[in-house]
Amino acid sequence: MADKKLNAGVIQFLKFNAVGLLNTLIDFAVFTLLHSLGMINTPAQIISYSAGTANSFVWNKKVTFRDRNVGKNGSDRLQLVKFIVLNLVVLGISVLLMHLLTDSFGLQVLNAKVLVTFVTVIINFFGSRMWVF
Repeated sequence: MADKKLNAGVIQFLKFNAVGLLNTLIDFAVFTLLHSLGMINTPAQIISYSAGTANSFVWNKKVTFRDRNVGKNGSDRLQLVKFIVLNLVVLGISVLLMHLLTDSFGLQVLNAKVLVTFVTVIINFFGSRMWVF
């Protein structure tokens, strides 16, 4: 029984990361485009993160955490609200980290974006698994 739960958790984490890879590609593409067009980091980060987040909700609800949603009447709206709250918190963390890494530590913006993404993926997985879905 414990092996079955462990395997299910590993599969769920792999699905989350596959969805996350797509989200990250969307996030990076939008951020890079906006940054190359001269948009400053904070609004570019907000817009690009939001694009990845919208994609994330759909795929994580339908694929990653699908089995956790079965039989929960009326949970869609509550899940969406929780998802938005979680991602606003993670967005705040990402904006703060981007600012610190680029302005305070002098990291190149795309290198900072990679580090920030690593941190936010971990926060987002556990928040999604333990609270949202």
